[in-house]
Amino acid sequence: MAKVSLDRLRKVYPNGFVGVADATFEIADGELMVLVGPSGCGKSTLLRMIAGLEAISDGELRIGDRRVNDLPPKERDIAMVFQNYALYPHMTVAENLGFALKLRGMPKADIAARVAEAAAMLELDRLLERKPGALSGGQRQRVALGRALVRHPQVFLLDEPLSNLDAKLRSGMRVEIARLHRRLGATMVYVTHDQIEAMTLGQRIVVLKDGQIQQIDTPMALYARPANLFVATFLGSPAMNIVHGRLVRADGLALSLGEGRRIGLDGVDVPVSWLDRELAVGVRPEHLLPAGPQRAAALNAEVEVVEPVGSETFVNLRYGPDALVARLAPDVSVEVGQALPLDLAAGALHFFDAATGQRLEAGA
Repeated sequence: MAKVSLDRLRKVYPNGFVGVADATFEIADGELMVLVGPSGCGKSTLLRMIAGLEAISDGELRIGDRRVNDLPPKERDIAMVFQNYALYPHMTVAENLGFALKLRGMPKADIAARVAEAAAMLELDRLLERKPGALSGGQRQRVALGRALVRHPQVFLLDEPLSNLDAKLRSGMRVEIARLHRRLGATMVYVTHDQIEAMTLGQRIVVLKDGQIQQIDTPMALYARPANLFVATFLGSPAMNIVHGRLVRADGLALSLGEGRRIGLDGVDVPVSWLDRELAVGVRPEHLLPAGPQRAAALNAEVEVVEPVGSETFVNLRYGPDALVARLAPDVSVEVGQALPLDLAAGALHFFDAATGQRLEAGA
């Protein structure tokens, strides 16, 4: 396996559109790195640049100790798993698995050994004589993974490999890929638009928007300390609640939202320089709690929709023009139309500059 290093990697199309702007980061040897973002953010373009399927406009790409900017895909020692599986319909599973090795001129005995190894690892042993048309979506995806696996590449590249599967199969395949990564200790770069996949699979995540890297960190670090409003609202389901207002001190610290609406922030410690400043304030749904009798509620919001999902209940609320979501325990009783007093979990607020969207730290 090998590390992958990107130094100011850039993709500019002939019409001047910037697909990827100055991407700089390193994927460690054996790391599973996820590239995530909405459609059109540049994540697949970046993956295809690593694969050699998209020309690099500027910057440097290294796989291991080699600069590979101008090397064709077959010389980069990578294997790619595509969204549409890309299996040969007229070949059996065994033939699909071994085809790339056959093209390399590898001896039949060696091909058979590698195919058997991959089939055992992915539980394809009993399917080796079937053709893709006789397989389920999950089985086809495992064959696509196996075809990459038999090549023993330095780097695995996976481009939205689970997007064609239903929710149950996606969940199962996420576990398969995580298990495979642990077993191989392989360097993997995984592209997805699904933030659940990103959070559950990635050892680190690169969040992209409009070709620009927004933040790189571990899943829980991104969740706990998003660098800006985009990351804050993209990662997490339901998304982080965001309200805009001005910090004031009048009968205690509060966020004034206008039209007489305010959110009490008693006990929250903020720099004096933030007072009278326009801010965006975020709170995760699990940190928006029913108020207890010991203290005044931070706000009273009207219940609009109640969504019980078994282990928890999502309560959609309205506070003036602001829509909020609270994640509550299933035994909390609320009704549509009810005015629900809410409190904010201590230390759980996120502050962002209203103009730039960048995170504000207490020392700033």
